[in-house]
Amino acid sequence: MNRRSFITLTGGAAAAWPLAARAQQPAMPVIGYIGTGSAGTSADRLRAFHAGLREAGYVEGDNLAVLYRWAEDRMDRFPELAADLVRRRVAVIATFGNGPALMTKAATATVPIIFAVGEDPVRLGLVASLARPGGNLTGINYLSQEVVPKRLDLLRTLVPAAVNVAVLVDPAVPPTETVLRELEGAAGAMGSRLQVFKASTKGEINAAFAALAQARPDALFVSSGFLFNSRRVQLVHLATLHKIPTAYTERQFVEAGGLLSYGASFVDAHRQMGVYVGRILKGAKPTDLPVMQSTKLELVINAEAARMLGLTVPDKLIALADEVIE
Repeated sequence: MNRRSFITLTGGAAAAWPLAARAQQPAMPVIGYIGTGSAGTSADRLRAFHAGLREAGYVEGDNLAVLYRWAEDRMDRFPELAADLVRRRVAVIATFGNGPALMTKAATATVPIIFAVGEDPVRLGLVASLARPGGNLTGINYLSQEVVPKRLDLLRTLVPAAVNVAVLVDPAVPPTETVLRELEGAAGAMGSRLQVFKASTKGEINAAFAALAQARPDALFVSSGFLFNSRRVQLVHLATLHKIPTAYTERQFVEAGGLLSYGASFVDAHRQMGVYVGRILKGAKPTDLPVMQSTKLELVINAEAARMLGLTVPDKLIALADEVIE
């Protein structure tokens, strides 16, 4: 063998070594994430989700791939999106919200699902128990109903003259009756009276505010639900138009111009979801991971919205607030 042939052969072998090494490396795991809105409106939640993954040792593009599916605020899209991820044989599916979790569960009994929900997941039928979930689901239970009386109390602190308080609920959301019972008890103790308005569609939200304008309440309490979260710009616009001091469930309403929000940190719940996804990827089974309770709550106040309503934010609320938006 001449020298030129030897160099050619050894060069070819050397070039093949990296290919062989890559072939022996384990395939990068692929997970699915189903979001209620869009990537643009969920940037802070996605950052937190990735922070949780990093805590578990996973970085997208390095040792993990993520398939994102966005519902674009359309609840009817969830079954299709979940089925698509199941067909693609992802290792885990992460999803947020009561309805999305139930629809994702209906799509598969085998692919692990990490959820974050505001209602008791046992009552929802997602898990057998909090300590031993059973089946292929586990996740995060963030405080939703439990903070209802405190949110009303904060609204009354900001609007002390609020005797007649309107409540906007979506009757299609299962916890509505429970929420109303808790509100009735809290309002009675504060010396307030409640008037309930209902909406389950975009058009019904407009109709409810037309009725609100006639009733002229001192303040408005907006309950939780997929519809209201997806229509937050509409709700904030109408509350501003009719000059009704309004309390909402989470900070995105206040960032859109709303007055006040108090509730669970959806950002922190996403971080916890990321941690649990990582644990599944490392071999844990959903049935062995107890449902975690997310206890991080946040109060956000929009000082500019308060000024437009002629309200002065008390110093004690400023001290309590996680953020005051100027």
